[in-house]
Amino acid sequence: MTQDDHKLDGLYAGISATVMGLGRFGGGVAAARFLAEQGSIVTVTDLRPAEELEDSIAALSDVCIHRWALGEHPVDVFQGCQLLVVNPAVRPDNPLVNEAILRGADVTTEIELFLRHNPAPVIAVTGSNGKSTTTALIHHLLKGAPTDEEPNSGFRKIWLGGNIGISLLDQLSQMTNDDIVVLELSSFQLETLRRKRFRPQIAVLTNFSPNHLDWHGTVAAYRTAKQAIFDFQTTDDVAIDPGDDDHAGDGAEPIVWKTRGRRMPFGLVDQGEDGVFFDDGNLILRAARGTFEDCVRLTIPTQLPGAHNALNVAAAACAAWQAGANPESFSATLKTFQPLPHRLQLVAEHAGRQFWNDSIATTPESAIMALRVFSGRAVLLAGGYDKGQDLREFANEIKARAKAVVLMGKTAESLKTLLVSGDQSATLPSIVAGDFAEAFARAVALSDRGDIVLLSPGCASYGWFRDYRERGEMFCKFAREWRPVE
Repeated sequence: MTQDDHKLDGLYAGISATVMGLGRFGGGVAAARFLAEQGSIVTVTDLRPAEELEDSIAALSDVCIHRWALGEHPVDVFQGCQLLVVNPAVRPDNPLVNEAILRGADVTTEIELFLRHNPAPVIAVTGSNGKSTTTALIHHLLKGAPTDEEPNSGFRKIWLGGNIGISLLDQLSQMTNDDIVVLELSSFQLETLRRKRFRPQIAVLTNFSPNHLDWHGTVAAYRTAKQAIFDFQTTDDVAIDPGDDDHAGDGAEPIVWKTRGRRMPFGLVDQGEDGVFFDDGNLILRAARGTFEDCVRLTIPTQLPGAHNALNVAAAACAAWQAGANPESFSATLKTFQPLPHRLQLVAEHAGRQFWNDSIATTPESAIMALRVFSGRAVLLAGGYDKGQDLREFANEIKARAKAVVLMGKTAESLKTLLVSGDQSATLPSIVAGDFAEAFARAVALSDRGDIVLLSPGCASYGWFRDYRERGEMFCKFAREWRPVE
């Protein structure tokens, strides 16, 4: 299929387009390249100075960028643009964005720009935790699974993209309506897509817990953004949610999500309804109001430890099955799955100690899951940027499950205060570190043979690092280089 088949020929030629937020992870670069190659007059603006964006700028060296406006957002680039592509992290009430809207600009995002022209059905994944792993698992299961119609061949062409760090804009010309696109979507991206009435054919919500309150403002607003993944589905679509395993709303009561699509919950206990559930090493797959049921043996590989990963597998299996894959292949296909970096990843073993990198754990809930995998054995590196989350449950789990803890960043003192209250406070060694090198050294010093040194911060990385990737890479470097003093 050609781009002309996608009705792109000349669509953006000659228009004035502004990309707001070049960034470092591909979305802004992909949008700028796509529009420039389509013949648009492209302006790129970012609050970061050029020296912080060298790699992204270099990636656009072979296309014509009409104007670079870096280190600031000049008002005139918003007043004169016809198309404004906004970085998902920009709040929707940004006055410059509103200025462009008032002047008649078409305001969009990189992911929505892709979806406008994507010919293939979409499996969309969101959630407070586990969405990247679940997205990658769906992609892997679909690529490795034969279909009932073609039992001896691979599946249709499967594309992976979205918030997982991959833009598919430059792949549009290769896509057909016989393919499948698997997208990870953040709450920021869904906030814009909600206004565009986004409708995925299969929607997956991994779980929900309060997050990004510094951006969304309230839990209700954050939940509304997540709800958008289901809002515009029809009865022909599939809505996959965590069912009774999602308890973040009202304590013991599970959250109820409004779904128009055919609802398929997933979980670790068979709920006796349509969906996908684990049951004593088997995967139960049930549909058509209980009139169809299948049971396949499924072993979760060791590279996916913990109950949270079992839930990720159940959600991914449900989506892949509903997309047409044969569940009989799932167990064998999972054996070749390579976990994504920075997600409960064993990176080194020295002197009887294991070093696990879980830098992606930017919420208390995700760090709690990691602590439960290594209960009683982990010397934890915790803390970071303050997103306005409630850290009380995280502190309680640290006291109950960590062997010791080294605290980092803006939340260090508040976590320290929470840790020194209660009955268990006197038995837990806890240290506040001034930088990451000190935090790592202190954590190792608190560990013994047989222990786990675990980076699972429960908070974002901003302040000490650009992002969780840089934090995780530094931990990996320290872990691989560390040796005990003889």
